[in-house]
Amino acid sequence: MSEEPTIVLVHGAFADASGFAGLIRELEAAGRTVVAIPNPLRGLASDAESIATQVKAIDGPVVLVGHSYAGAPMGQASAELSNVKALVFLAALGLDVGESVAGVQEPFPPPLVVKTSYLTQYDAPGAAGGPELYIEKDRFHETFCADAPVDVADVMAVSQRPVAGAALQEPATAAGWKTIPSWYLVSEQDNGVSPEAQKFMANRMKATTESIDGPHAAFVAQPVRVAEFIQKACSSASNTDGAGTAGRHWWAHHSRV
Repeated sequence: MSEEPTIVLVHGAFADASGFAGLIRELEAAGRTVVAIPNPLRGLASDAESIATQVKAIDGPVVLVGHSYAGAPMGQASAELSNVKALVFLAALGLDVGESVAGVQEPFPPPLVVKTSYLTQYDAPGAAGGPELYIEKDRFHETFCADAPVDVADVMAVSQRPVAGAALQEPATAAGWKTIPSWYLVSEQDNGVSPEAQKFMANRMKATTESIDGPHAAFVAQPVRVAEFIQKACSSASNTDGAGTAGRHWWAHHSRV
């Protein structure tokens, strides 16, 4: 049996790594090694570089897990990371080369976040240019984490980390999911990324795909269910002789999406 992988969690826009608190507790209780890294949210290329730098410093195999926007820089970064053995997308953007976060979603019904987000009147600090993007505080709960307790959502709304608007238009230059076994958890009640868009991306990457009856950040209120899904990817990544890749295609064929 090969070495057990380190699980690296990458948060998306409008959040930080503290949102993974319940998920981290569940994974660590199961004996997993977990790292939740900061995602700068300044630009697709620069965010991918940040993720790659942090993952390269980890000794041993890695299962890379991204939520929402994080799927885009995670997918780009992983293409050059030999220690990444599996990718897990949690309602996340899986871009092909040349696609942007905004562009890949255009053919699908616009989610609620399109109406509940706004651009600042100032340029995003540390980004190439242009404003920040936030979710309106009084609409954060229903948009981002509708099944979470109100008091939890209120704190997340006040402490949300914005994404540089320009990051959503930046095209991807690599797609790690083309060569790395991938898993995708579709949030069926998602107001942040259309479930239809999620299913399209999951099918395209031939991911092991399951659905959760939850909102965009389903892992906040349902950490047990999400942890179970991530552990499936870890178990496959720990297999030897290419069993992980074979498992990917079998599960993709029998997925629920």
